[in-house]
Amino acid sequence: MKLRFLGTGTSQGVPVIACKCDTCLSINTKDKRLRSSVLIEINGKNIVIDSGPDFRQQMLKYNVEKLDAILFTHEHKDHMGGLDDVRAYNYIQKKDMDVYCENRVEKALHREYAYIFADFKYPGIPDVKINIIENKEFFIDEIKIIPIRVLHHKLPVYGFRIGNLTYITDANYISDEEMEKIKGTDILIINALRKQKHISHFNLAEALNIIERVNPNKAYITHISHLMGLHNAVEKELPANVYLAYDGLQI
Repeated sequence: MKLRFLGTGTSQGVPVIACKCDTCLSINTKDKRLRSSVLIEINGKNIVIDSGPDFRQQMLKYNVEKLDAILFTHEHKDHMGGLDDVRAYNYIQKKDMDVYCENRVEKALHREYAYIFADFKYPGIPDVKINIIENKEFFIDEIKIIPIRVLHHKLPVYGFRIGNLTYITDANYISDEEMEKIKGTDILIINALRKQKHISHFNLAEALNIIERVNPNKAYITHISHLMGLHNAVEKELPANVYLAYDGLQI
């Protein structure tokens, strides 16, 4: 299995277009973050988790010529705002794009992209096949995927475990029952928005607490706002097996 971080950032925080903080003025490319998403290559399949507004840019930047499926964690715009751009893969691959999400997210997709699901099929619009998932394991061909139910303030969100890799974003609570699904994870990817407390995301200390409980071989922090601070400075503060993820990082 290979994983590439397509984006490790977030729309949360002060609008960076108006911000003059050290992070926003940094020339270090690791401080320049598109919206959070990952590409997983496994058993000849390419699977993306979340297609946010930067989806097209990410696919072009990393030359992703083939895409088999998209998993959605939840329906917020910064995680599903790029779905329209699957049309390029429809054209090249001559098939619908498989999308995996829960019922609530499907309803949001129908609202946001009504033209995709309209009875009248306008020429050239995306072709999408929705696959409804619940809080139990499912398969993409022979690839087993285990959803992990977490809370994003009061909004239920899914993280996903694939083999010994677990990916959790936009969360600030994981129940003991769901934590059991994460045990034995070799690589844990988890969100931490900033160092200060936040209403709907783990802060850095809370994410490190989860990492300590899971005790993975390696852990990566994602969904990072510019309020976290400079990449190189924050990494020096982390335990030896914990890293700040950055756009383009491959593991």
